[in-house]
Amino acid sequence: MELQYLGGNCIKITSKKFSVVIDDNLKELGLKSVTKPADISLRTTAMVPEHKDAQFGADTPGEYEVSGAIIRGIGARSHMDEEGKNSAVMYTIEGEDARVGIIGHIFPELSEDQLEQLGMLDVIVIPVGGNGYTLDAVGALKVIKQIEPKIVIPTHYADKSLKYEVPQQELKEAIKGLGMEPSETTPKYKIRPGEPADSTKLVILEKQ
Repeated sequence: MELQYLGGNCIKITSKKFSVVIDDNLKELGLKSVTKPADISLRTTAMVPEHKDAQFGADTPGEYEVSGAIIRGIGARSHMDEEGKNSAVMYTIEGEDARVGIIGHIFPELSEDQLEQLGMLDVIVIPVGGNGYTLDAVGALKVIKQIEPKIVIPTHYADKSLKYEVPQQELKEAIKGLGMEPSETTPKYKIRPGEPADSTKLVILEKQ
């Protein structure tokens, strides 16, 4: 599987069999939507617009298998939810012997049940922009330590080309807060299944 970052919290994951687009609200942020009819469209929050032209869409917890992609939606407390409310959805996407976790705008405390559902992950995609809208570096690091993935890809940080509803933290400041030096910066990241990892690595995806 290969990952591309398209801005905001929007990530595209492609394999030989499927293409998944997560949180495509790019039109609302001042860019063009990237979701195509052949794509699987996943939304971590109902605040992201629905893409009815996609071949499949989900914004609720559940298990789905589409075009060879095994997807699990896991209910979670949104970063702005009251305690006891779960309006956000995390996802795991499995294919080609690799597993990716999409964390979204959650409150940074995961239960044992949520961690069990997430399972072992090769990569997690996690927002770091903070300012009361989503996870900041401190909250993101708390989640990272709970999940212990091989690779972390940050999203939803300050970008002059995007019209965020709430100003977001600069990536360099978020990286300082994470306390992790990037292992690589690349336009695309191809997951290498079975690659040993002594510690979690930070990978920066250049916006496409």
